[in-house]
Amino acid sequence: MPQPLEGLLVLDWTIWQQGSVCSAMLGDMGARVIKIEQRGTGDPGRWLVGAAGVDTSDTPNWYFEANNRNKESITVDLKRPEGLEVVLALVEKADIFVQNYRYGVAARLGLDYASLRERNEKIIYASATGYGPKGDEATEPSFDLLGLARSGIMNAAGEPDMPPLAIGGGIADQMGAIMLAYGVVNAIVARERFGMGQEVNTSHLGSMTFLQGLSVSMKLMAGFAMPRSFRSQSGNPLWNHYRCADDQWLALAMLQPDRYWSDFCRAIERPEFAEDERFQDMTARAVNRVECVAVIDEAFARYPRAEWLRRLDADPGDFIYTVVNSVEDLPNDPQVLANDYIIEMEHPQHGPTKMVGVPVALSETPGSVRTAAPELGQDTELVLMDVLGWDFDRITELREKEAI
Repeated sequence: MPQPLEGLLVLDWTIWQQGSVCSAMLGDMGARVIKIEQRGTGDPGRWLVGAAGVDTSDTPNWYFEANNRNKESITVDLKRPEGLEVVLALVEKADIFVQNYRYGVAARLGLDYASLRERNEKIIYASATGYGPKGDEATEPSFDLLGLARSGIMNAAGEPDMPPLAIGGGIADQMGAIMLAYGVVNAIVARERFGMGQEVNTSHLGSMTFLQGLSVSMKLMAGFAMPRSFRSQSGNPLWNHYRCADDQWLALAMLQPDRYWSDFCRAIERPEFAEDERFQDMTARAVNRVECVAVIDEAFARYPRAEWLRRLDADPGDFIYTVVNSVEDLPNDPQVLANDYIIEMEHPQHGPTKMVGVPVALSETPGSVRTAAPELGQDTELVLMDVLGWDFDRITELREKEAI
């Protein structure tokens, strides 16, 4: 099948996660992505796992693979004029240029938007930073943890008596990448409609603020922020999570609890609480929240989770609930597998390898994971011949000058 971004050429001058995931997402949808890496060292993300003391000799480097699938890799020395000229020649052929270096780095090397636009006025130039392109802190460096900290989400996770909580998995980087890809796709549509290239900017701070749009809107419009809450004091006990007898958890999400309360009391074998004045409606349950949550806690503690799933599935109450997974549970979750949210591909070094799939399903032009992350510089000669039409003698000369 065709893919939505087929025929577009992306130059990926990125490191770590925030920028790299953006270009990987474009590659998932069919764009040709050429990763530009520094000669000799490459993206430092290649070495992150090994530097942390994790031996990946027998397994794929999960960090780099996740961020750089569906790409080719070329190596150039940008400090040499011949190396810079290689990139500028590619810019003339490219549709999109993605970078996530600290603000000002690209300009010092002659790879900022103004410089590239002189070579290709229709280029879409995508930048990911920590705090946005304006303001006193525009040039400050940032990593994922700082995105979590500055955006407020560390003080939104957990319960009121907990310190600020970090969230694993590079969440701020991932969200920044998603928003950058969203911006790029909009710029592509604008170019098709109006004929111009443009610059696209996202940041940790902006992306994570948008991720918390409802909470921030509450502060802006109501004058106070959505508070952390104790699980044991949930204002709506049917919007909460509960521990089962086998130490597994279930989450309930009944936003109109009065519709479900009587049936729910029957399902948990506590029908008497449907008539209890303390719990007779949503307001009463909110006032008596501690007692209500305790009642439900006691009920769920009577059976293991599998038994509760059987009972709730069979009950005519049409309850809204699900299991509380850990990340370790996801590879075996039947809905994850049914929707190809995790797929298996053939890795050239490691054979059948499971990877996160494409989360957006297009019926006629679906995205796909086609290739593993490239080895450092493995496609340099191919790209220069295929994209630029340079002959082997010219490429050999560049190699001898250590420009590539």
